[in-house]
Amino acid sequence: MSNAYTLSLARGTVIERAVLMARTLWLIPATFVTLTLCVVLMALCTAATLGKAQNLIIHVFSLAIGRLVLTYAGIKLRIEHVGEKINRPAIYIANHSSTLDLFVILALGLPRVRYVAKHEFIYNPFFGLMGKMTGQIFIKRQDSEAAIATLNQAYDRLRRERLSLLFMPEGTRRVDGKIGPFKKGAFRMAMDLNCPIVPMHFIGTRRLCPGKSHVVHPGTITVRFHPAIDMRSWNSENLDANVSELRERYIRWEQEAATVEVRRS
Repeated sequence: MSNAYTLSLARGTVIERAVLMARTLWLIPATFVTLTLCVVLMALCTAATLGKAQNLIIHVFSLAIGRLVLTYAGIKLRIEHVGEKINRPAIYIANHSSTLDLFVILALGLPRVRYVAKHEFIYNPFFGLMGKMTGQIFIKRQDSEAAIATLNQAYDRLRRERLSLLFMPEGTRRVDGKIGPFKKGAFRMAMDLNCPIVPMHFIGTRRLCPGKSHVVHPGTITVRFHPAIDMRSWNSENLDANVSELRERYIRWEQEAATVEVRRS
């Protein structure tokens, strides 16, 4: 390999790092400004409608926040459906391995959905306020009894307003790139509410922004909606086995996606 070629590669790497750093320095304040404006506008809309337009407010502003932040980061979102779409209340689940996951979820614009988030988000000036205004569900992950009690309190509202829920059954971001153990709250709720489980597989989020990093690489993220799972055959006796089998599907999907990435590179 010639010295000129080696120098060219080094210069390319330096330029790429500089561009990545500049993008990161732009992304953080741009996200901050976007969140601030949206929180203010959401508060005004909530007051003007006396809190009666939560679904519209969530849809409009969540979609705006998610898509704007992904655009700032140079990320394209590709959505794929394996099987038929459903048009009734459901419980959506997804893998969780990146800071980007939150903005991908918002950018999906799922209809009449509420998010199940960790209790610590209440203390975030942006997501805590947005969550309170729009009726999101915050649970204490470390306290199983408290988490179950919070979810049980939400049952009546979910049934009455025909709402869907979104869970990350791993509970927290995985920094090792592996699918973690699934908590069973989402599946117990689906059984109790007689709602289908809709598995979503996020592909590319960890590659572009791994774990808890705030450095984001431009690229494409794919969200693949897999066929809804009918919960009528699930019960307390086969719950563990069914959850384990579904987790195995996610592990297989991750392996398949990684194989495709290797072929493309």
